[in-house]
Amino acid sequence: MKNLDTSIHHLLQQGTVIPAHPLALNQHLSLDENRQRLLTRYYIASGVGGVAVGVHTTQFEIRKPHINLLEPVLEIAADEISRAKLERPFIKVAGIVGPTEQALREAELAVKYGYQLGLVSMGGLTYSEDELIKRVEAIAEIIPVFGFYLQPAVGGRILTYHFWQKFVEIPNVHAIKVAAFNRYQTLDVVRAVCHSSRRNEIALYTGNDDNIIADLLTPYRFTINGELVEKRFVGGLLGHWAVWTKNSVELFHEIKQRPGDHHGIENLLAKNIEITDMNAAIFDAANSFKGCIAGIHEVLRRQGLMEGIWCLDPEEKLSPGQAEEIDRVYSMYPYLTDDAFVHNFLRTQK
Repeated sequence: MKNLDTSIHHLLQQGTVIPAHPLALNQHLSLDENRQRLLTRYYIASGVGGVAVGVHTTQFEIRKPHINLLEPVLEIAADEISRAKLERPFIKVAGIVGPTEQALREAELAVKYGYQLGLVSMGGLTYSEDELIKRVEAIAEIIPVFGFYLQPAVGGRILTYHFWQKFVEIPNVHAIKVAAFNRYQTLDVVRAVCHSSRRNEIALYTGNDDNIIADLLTPYRFTINGELVEKRFVGGLLGHWAVWTKNSVELFHEIKQRPGDHHGIENLLAKNIEITDMNAAIFDAANSFKGCIAGIHEVLRRQGLMEGIWCLDPEEKLSPGQAEEIDRVYSMYPYLTDDAFVHNFLRTQK
């Protein structure tokens, strides 16, 4: 069993910004390696605590045999992180999907390129909850696990409190990302963690792009055996953080350094709504998120980080009116973008 490095474990538990890494393609729908590397360098320069590669934002189609880009994108990101020679911990998360046999191969591949954690998706499987637990146990024998609750509101499935009770007792589980759109289902996860003997070993990360700041501000408290136990979402692993990343890092530190007397919390909650508005535009909430990946690409294209918004799936494109919505939020919230930072960053790359 591969154990988690102490410095990585500490950073994970402390909480950090982990953007979901996009896929840079050229007009022929082939990997644009230079732009792919540029994106990784941009995230590092923005001050993030890690990146997640091979996840939804990287496009699941990379796993199709005739495309076969999972290994290249894992290798490229790992290589750029190594080249950066960082003097701080940096978390490398690899997405792991599919039936058990496929998931185990992907876990081995992640370890090959030095990824410390596997973000294990439960989506797209007809397994029972007990079969899902056995699958995670098998993956955890290869790589430390970052759990992922993709709730039904965003295309996942309901997983019961009893599932999460078993899940959190798996020794090599170190974090859980919750796409916390449904508060009842979110409570199942947090309550299971708080009741667990491992509650101090498991970090909670929000994957809820429409309510980021509120998730990071909210304490979950339960009285267990006469003791008050509190857990919070300590960080996020988010597609939204793939854009305007420098601003997101600064805002994250502002949230983490908030005073205990709640001074200024009203302004943070107001900013939460502004970010939700920005997320609605780039994620195409008006059209059931059909343009979410293309929306991320469009922001990166406008900034000069990507050449175009091409996706492997021809149906992945901007929805009618989405570009205008991105125009609108750019105009309304310029202080939440990082265009000036990106402009200066790109000058250093030439």
